[in-house]
Amino acid sequence: MRPKAYLVSYTKFELGDFLSFLGAQKLSWKRSPGASEAEEIVEAAGRVCYMSFGEKQSPKGNAEYIRHLILMGHESVLEHVSWGFILTGVSRGFSHQLVRHRVGFAFSQLSQQYHEETDAEFVDPPLELPPQARAAWDKALHAARDAYGEILKSLRDLESRGGDAGLEKREILRAIRSTARGVLPNATETKIFVTANARALRHFFNVRGSIPGDLEMRQVASEVLRLVKSVAPSLFFDFEVEIMQDGSPKVVRKSEAYLSSTINQGI
Repeated sequence: MRPKAYLVSYTKFELGDFLSFLGAQKLSWKRSPGASEAEEIVEAAGRVCYMSFGEKQSPKGNAEYIRHLILMGHESVLEHVSWGFILTGVSRGFSHQLVRHRVGFAFSQLSQQYHEETDAEFVDPPLELPPQARAAWDKALHAARDAYGEILKSLRDLESRGGDAGLEKREILRAIRSTARGVLPNATETKIFVTANARALRHFFNVRGSIPGDLEMRQVASEVLRLVKSVAPSLFFDFEVEIMQDGSPKVVRKSEAYLSSTINQGI
């Protein structure tokens, strides 16, 4: 099982209202053909800071404008655009690391209190295990799932007795599943809805995308980068996916030499 990312939401630019704002200021905006909504939002936000429209607008296009902002470290305007992803095929262990990214991120994860995990699937280990280790891994996972089922079954009679204790059925089920989930391992597959703005994603790619010993994180970072670069390439122009010797992906930022050579291509 491999991680999979689905791009399901994104920030929409209400262009008509923005142009109405400019009209009220007696200004015009020379837009760049082919720029995406996300890229135009970032440019618009940046230009509002200086009201660099009309005669004050540089002849440089959208991509060059955004490139200059990023290379100069002015990334606050990237916080105005965000995307929502559903991640599947990832482990609870992975999600414990992912949710540590708080600034610029929002998370909604499959609840083990409400979703029964009798048929839970597991994410394979990141390393190719020797036969003995693999057998031990599989044995432990199947034992955990069997134990989960046994605990649920043995606690079912609490549902009928819950009314005597003044508990609603919903809360009884929550208590039962909360007890049973305690035996499930970090390898249990989960689903998680993640929304993140462009600046937060850049930070995520930078600190998480190329950790050699964290295959799942690299796989997710590569999947997400592929999606956002397909809809807003200018915001992530300096990141790319490389393939490691073992065939797995990693996200890397282009070299400082490359970035320095392009810093004069700005607004």
